[in-house]
Amino acid sequence: MSQRRKKAVSKKPHSKNAFKTTLITVLSLFILASVACFGVVLAIIQNAPPLDVKQILTLNEPSILYDNKKQFMDVVVTNEQRTVIKDKDIPQNLKNAFVSIEDERFYKHGGIDLRRIAGVALIDVKNKIKRQPGVQGASTITQQLLKNTLLSSEVTFKRKIQEMYLSVQLEKELSKDQILEAYMNTIYLGGRAYGVEAASEQYFNKKSKDLSLVECAFIAGMPQSPSVYYPFSTSAKKNPSVYLNRTGTVLKKMYENGYINEEQYNGAINDLNNKKLAFQPQTQISNKLNFEWYTLPAIDQIKKDLKKQYHYTDTEVQHLLMYGGLKIYTSMDRDMQASTVSAINSDSIIGASSDKNGITQPQAAAVVMDYHSGEVKAIVGGRGDQPPRSFNRAASDNYLRPSGSSIKPLTVYSPSIDSKQSTAATVIDDSALSNDLAQKYGSNGTPYYPQDDDQSFMGNITIRTAIAKSRNLVAVKLEDLIGLKTGIEYAEKFGLTLDAHDKSSIAALSLGELHHGTNPLTMSAAYGVFGNSGNYTAPKLYTKVLDRNGKSILENKTSTRKVLSPESAYIMYDLLKGPVSPGGTGTSASFGSMPVRGKTGTSGDNKNFWFCGLTPYYSAAVWIGNDDASVCENGSSNKAAAIWSAIMQPVHENLSTTDVQMPSGVTTANICEDSGKLATSSCYGDPTGNKTYNEFFIQGTEPSQYCNYSHSGFRNNPFFNRDDNKDKNNTNNKSADTNKNNNSNTTNNNNNNINNGTQTNNENTNTPNTNTDTNNNGNNVINPKKPTIIN
Repeated sequence: MSQRRKKAVSKKPHSKNAFKTTLITVLSLFILASVACFGVVLAIIQNAPPLDVKQILTLNEPSILYDNKKQFMDVVVTNEQRTVIKDKDIPQNLKNAFVSIEDERFYKHGGIDLRRIAGVALIDVKNKIKRQPGVQGASTITQQLLKNTLLSSEVTFKRKIQEMYLSVQLEKELSKDQILEAYMNTIYLGGRAYGVEAASEQYFNKKSKDLSLVECAFIAGMPQSPSVYYPFSTSAKKNPSVYLNRTGTVLKKMYENGYINEEQYNGAINDLNNKKLAFQPQTQISNKLNFEWYTLPAIDQIKKDLKKQYHYTDTEVQHLLMYGGLKIYTSMDRDMQASTVSAINSDSIIGASSDKNGITQPQAAAVVMDYHSGEVKAIVGGRGDQPPRSFNRAASDNYLRPSGSSIKPLTVYSPSIDSKQSTAATVIDDSALSNDLAQKYGSNGTPYYPQDDDQSFMGNITIRTAIAKSRNLVAVKLEDLIGLKTGIEYAEKFGLTLDAHDKSSIAALSLGELHHGTNPLTMSAAYGVFGNSGNYTAPKLYTKVLDRNGKSILENKTSTRKVLSPESAYIMYDLLKGPVSPGGTGTSASFGSMPVRGKTGTSGDNKNFWFCGLTPYYSAAVWIGNDDASVCENGSSNKAAAIWSAIMQPVHENLSTTDVQMPSGVTTANICEDSGKLATSSCYGDPTGNKTYNEFFIQGTEPSQYCNYSHSGFRNNPFFNRDDNKDKNNTNNKSADTNKNNNSNTTNNNNNNINNGTQTNNENTNTPNTNTDTNNNGNNVINPKKPTIIN
């Protein structure tokens, strides 16, 4: 045998061995891959949600809201329309149309259609290889039912595998008729329609039992692409062939599957060609709720809590509220809600006119809250007739307005007292900002010169007087003393939300010129701190939520946090008596013998007016303004106080007169109102009247020095000229025409007016007490490291 022949013979066994090795390797890899795939599929199946047949069949259990006495309030209304009907009431043509186009072997398979799966499997593999998104259909009616009721609409292999597994299980539990009935009541069919009955009413304004063959075919064709085939869309109106062709396809499938004969098919096609598929849109049904102002914020709070506690998606929460048959027990007091609506709607206080949309202007909103338990008793988000889902001006985060001076107790006065940087008797000079301060808080080279509406100064006044008169310069100077960082810290503890602009602006923090804004719900909860020993209680719009079986799924427990010490909270509570007392800015808030405390607020542009306050029982906040944020000619903060009184008076009719108890850590001392120091005999014998009063202090912060003012009586003359301080305070006695002469140094010693690039608080309607004695030895110093300011 030749050498070449030997080599050829030796090659054959080697080639066979190589092929065998390759084949074994491929088979091994295939087996390993199959085992791995099987393991993955098994894991996905094991993680599938439990098959809840009752949830699938319970199709018409909307969630119900009840008030605090467990009386019916509202049914949860969504943007979706759905009417459930029984299998016997669904026309046979409609059933046959759905089966023909969606799942023609529905009555033969056991939950999944293996023939359809094989037909699309190759397409899915190609998509994966080409890295194209999506998984092709092949879903049976059973699978679609599970997707609509139990699973999500997410298009993934995981969801598909779980869907197929559960479909087989469901077919063992329910009959075909039960499955088809549930499917036809839940399928989305365009617009607001869920289910065939809602679709029939939406498109043809008739019951489904009255549908023609062509109309049945049209509805059955919708699930493939509800937005494309929606006949009322602009594109469909321009090109109706899109949905007409789809309807023809459904009729053809019905004919091919033997559900209609040739004569019926031809007749239906002729009707389609002759434009007998005519739509009669249903008259829009109002989805306005009985207690919309309260119900919608309550639902929003429940959604947030469900998502937080159970990690639900938005879709899952919406589905639970729509179909879950939840029983929601709210905190709303029906009587308080009604009386608050009545007070807000009354035109006797602020009058009314209508805007171009027919909405009453100016608008108003209010919230009443039990600040001890956190239960919100009443929410009114607007006045006059309002369309469904109108702006909720009381409780929506999408409708926020600047608070004006109602912010001062939250970000200036209570923080300074709580941190012991001032007391209620601290004296501050109500005068223009120094050049240094004006430059410090100016912007773009323009100094900041805030002022009050009366464009005058009161000289040395106590914090108590500054709060009663809502003096802006005192608030700005005190905010500067405690620091913006402290103001921000307390604002957030009180529940206010500040954006970056607010956190860098002394106008926002001391005068309430907020960029982010606030609402009555937030302010009502914040003011409750002063009557609740310094504790903030989070607003509760509901107390508990039960599922359809009566099992508790949410319990809204009272949630509190400390904001102030009990002592500083009580002192602030007493200081808020000033604005509602004679000479204050919110005198209209008082009613009867019930103790009332509160603060007015006006944004510097006269666009927003507030009154926020409390009694020993409840806190409440009222806002007035125009929806377009224009200047509100008919409004005032005292009118907001009057509405507040009209709201709170009936709320307290059957309550005994009581008051917040003073904590043991508060002491009192007789003070001279001019110096803030301990009173002397000359203070009692001032020619213009007794200058003493009893002030509250956190124990250890009482003044230790006696008043050494010279009580001559002349300094109370409103025309007293401060000649003795003319040189010393020349830089602070600037006056200029607002927005015109920003750099003017003209001195006006009678009024100390400052009109220099200013913001104005429009609350001071009373003639100020022009106490202009500038004896710096009268300082009430409570912190040697940070003495009280006197400019």
